[in-house]
Amino acid sequence: MKTTILLVDDEVKMLEATASYLQNEGFRMVTATTGEDALTAAKAESPALVVLDWMLPGMSGIEVCRELRNMGPYGIILLTAKTEEVDKILGLEIGADDYMTKPYSLRELAARIRSVLRRIQGKPEDMQSMQRGDLTIIESKCQVLKNGAEMILTPTEFKLLMTLATKPGIVFSRLQLMKSVMHDDFVNYERTIDSHISNLRKKIENDPANPQYIQTVFGFGYRFGDKL
Repeated sequence: MKTTILLVDDEVKMLEATASYLQNEGFRMVTATTGEDALTAAKAESPALVVLDWMLPGMSGIEVCRELRNMGPYGIILLTAKTEEVDKILGLEIGADDYMTKPYSLRELAARIRSVLRRIQGKPEDMQSMQRGDLTIIESKCQVLKNGAEMILTPTEFKLLMTLATKPGIVFSRLQLMKSVMHDDFVNYERTIDSHISNLRKKIENDPANPQYIQTVFGFGYRFGDKL
């Protein structure tokens, strides 16, 4: 079965050209030109990944990204003409898994889509689950339960949690964590990992200000608590 991709862009010619290319790459394509239509399509089609233009009329891509994060664990790639570092960081902070500036290469976009999908879908042979305190982490389903209730994490947050939880007590630098979860283009933005960690703590910690799962090692990076 083909993987469904939702492509959202108000530039119709670019939308059609990109959708045609990705369809030829083997994906099932669904398109939308507004944020509102994108959310409707996401509910109806359940895409594995959303390629989302930042600058949309009416509801912006950033607003759509926030709404999508409340709806489910979609992979999200932001497309934008913005090139400043602060914009890239903002996109990652609100839940995007990757970021591409316009004009972009269709070949590179397809490669990044596959990269994010690999992080979302995981390896079929990894069927085991991990128990860490109140958390149950099921790698094969990219699923995290806390006291039996599912926590909705972004693909990046899930990969971060997996990286840390598999080695409790081991300290990871920001650069190591960035390389484990992000595209190579982002290894120069190590501080963005702090935003992802902050968002992850809000979801899994009883008291994010006094974290027990993901602990800061000042001057070095982060580690998963080894006394849970």
